[in-house]
Amino acid sequence: MEKRDLKDERAVAGIDRLQFEHIFQSHYEAIRNYIYYKSGSIDEAEDIAQEAFLKIWEKRATIIQPKVKSLLYTIAGNILLNRWQHRNVELQFALQHGSEGTSSSPEFDLEMKEFDERLQNALSALTEKNRTVFLMNRIDRMTYHDIANSLDISVKAVEKRMNKALTFLRETLEVKI
Repeated sequence: MEKRDLKDERAVAGIDRLQFEHIFQSHYEAIRNYIYYKSGSIDEAEDIAQEAFLKIWEKRATIIQPKVKSLLYTIAGNILLNRWQHRNVELQFALQHGSEGTSSSPEFDLEMKEFDERLQNALSALTEKNRTVFLMNRIDRMTYHDIANSLDISVKAVEKRMNKALTFLRETLEVKI
């Protein structure tokens, strides 16, 4: 009988305004922090978190409340990924069309473009856990201790992930990082 009740609860879709407000208050900070750790930009993290909640609100009639937390993380992660892909397209366009007025040589521009592509490919080939730790340390300048606290893992785990990321990047890029 308990299984049927649980199944019936999951089948009920839709959230009202009060439930949405509770979900927002309960999960906004965690979603914002999750995106901040991935992107390194608090402004972008706040924008994406708000956009994720807006999408939840727009689809509130079909939302199944027990799954809303995982749905929020998925939506926020997808929004961030879409923004990164859009920026990459803009960067490629700028690299192709923006170097007319620069004083650097065409060979240097080509080498930088090739290295940037190799770096982006190498970063995207890292596992998400290793990439997150690497970017938090190298971009956000966070200490291993701060990263461990943010991700709720041990400092040893941060060290291990960073070591794996650096080893992979060294091998992939064949440069000293």
